[in-house]
Amino acid sequence: MSPTKPLVLRGRRGRDGGSAPAATPADTEYVLRPRLAPHVVVHEPAEAGTPWIVQAGQKYLRVGADMGRLLEALDGERDHEGLARRLGAPWTASDVEKAVAQLQRTRLLDDGSEHRPKGTWFKYVPPMTLQFTVLKPQWLLDRMMPLIGRLATPAGAVAAAVLALGGVIALALQTPALARSLGEPLPIAILFAVTAATFATTGLHELGHGAALAYYGGRPSRMGFMLFYMTPAFFCDVSDGWRLPRREQRTRIALAGIVVQLVVGGTAAVSALVVGRAGGASTLYDAMVVFAVSTYVSGVLNLVPFVKFDGYLALMSHLDISHLRDRAMTDARRAVARVLFGGTYARELPRLPWAVPFGLVCMVFPLYLVGVAATLWADILQSLGVLGTVLVVAAVCYLLYRLGLGARRLLEEARRAGARPWRTGVVSVLIAAAVIALTAFVKVPYTVVGGFVRDGDRIELVLAETSDVDVIGKGTEVRLQRRGVVLRTDVGTGVVTDGTPRSGTAPLSAFLPVREVDDLPMPVVSFPLRAEEAPSENYGMAYVEVGSRPVGEWLFLTYVAPTWR
Repeated sequence: MSPTKPLVLRGRRGRDGGSAPAATPADTEYVLRPRLAPHVVVHEPAEAGTPWIVQAGQKYLRVGADMGRLLEALDGERDHEGLARRLGAPWTASDVEKAVAQLQRTRLLDDGSEHRPKGTWFKYVPPMTLQFTVLKPQWLLDRMMPLIGRLATPAGAVAAAVLALGGVIALALQTPALARSLGEPLPIAILFAVTAATFATTGLHELGHGAALAYYGGRPSRMGFMLFYMTPAFFCDVSDGWRLPRREQRTRIALAGIVVQLVVGGTAAVSALVVGRAGGASTLYDAMVVFAVSTYVSGVLNLVPFVKFDGYLALMSHLDISHLRDRAMTDARRAVARVLFGGTYARELPRLPWAVPFGLVCMVFPLYLVGVAATLWADILQSLGVLGTVLVVAAVCYLLYRLGLGARRLLEEARRAGARPWRTGVVSVLIAAAVIALTAFVKVPYTVVGGFVRDGDRIELVLAETSDVDVIGKGTEVRLQRRGVVLRTDVGTGVVTDGTPRSGTAPLSAFLPVREVDDLPMPVVSFPLRAEEAPSENYGMAYVEVGSRPVGEWLFLTYVAPTWR
């Protein structure tokens, strides 16, 4: 095999990695007699047939055997001719020179500058993750190894499966009570307790990754708190798993956190069944059920391979293909560019016939997640006033940024592939025209979201001060709902009897699925209602459907106009 074949370095950074940045040329002395940078460590294959691993701080690179032997020989004592003689056939001085040039670009060589290790207490992971290291978990896992060894047995696997499946059965046996718990507001103290328990479970989830890595002989480097797309969560850096010789080990490490979640969710579901059968406190039962369901849903969502969740990391580890998602999206982008703009494109993953459809789903699925989140939470956030509106606007701006970035990458692919400029221009204009036509002529339902307050026979529609009150008038119909943490139920209808808005306050329960918060009022504008079908609840959500609007106008009214109302 020619020594130039394995010179391609495939990077691993964090749990999915990224390519190394370009480097400035080193001084001539270090080019002629190259040596590794002080922070670089070369790990020989742990087993026959596995790749060499180059560790540069928190970054891991996989290289072939020829490159691995060259890296070991870079001690600064030999020039290119001497290195070629040391390595033997088929290496030549020209091959060494090419390899050294590549190693310079990946910043693995000593260039004479002082290397200062980057701090690991704070790290930004593109595109939108901030990590704050809290502890180095190895000392904790060292003390837990006896327990980890007992759990990592066939008996432990059977027990985990029984709890996970038993929890699903337990939830199925309490379906009516389950619907009630998920479809009714919870006391705010219980909601906070469920949130805290969920947050603690994510910590156990990450510790599960670290424990699996430690069991196989790796060393998790750090563990802490992160903002993942502005959502708080824990993390555990198990990058050291790339040094393990077998891909099934890395796959198990990726799935270990999900196993922990399913076991915790199953335990909560079985416990809820016991409490319910024993006639325990309803609030405790509701909290256990909501926590069990949310934990199961989170665990299943983590299995989705189309975003950088654990399911994707497990798939990438099982296939042993670095940067699987990024490379599949590149193939998908090039396939789209070929259809739209023409040109000649190379495949990143030619051996995977499903790479293009997989990449297309990976590109679209984040938009689907944003849409689901918007369906569940955007109306609540907007009903909370300025703060909620700003959060929704920030999310929409980020989504538009990602769409624009995707369009730019598509055009760059076409340019590099030799697409004809006139065709690129014409197709781009046609796409832009189609988008403008969509926003101008296609209509969607426009809804104003608020709440209702009932005091005896008097019912009022209450809206946040940022709501579009101009569309509310005498005779406007209003749909009233009970909203739980997950489910919604229609509880009545009403008609506005006076179109003049009045300022006042309303409890938070009118806008969030919580109760027992009468002492937490928020400023609102209100309209009196005549109940066509009176609700039994004192507070709930209200939906005012005021016809249809073109997509562009709907986007403006829903996401932009509230910022200055």
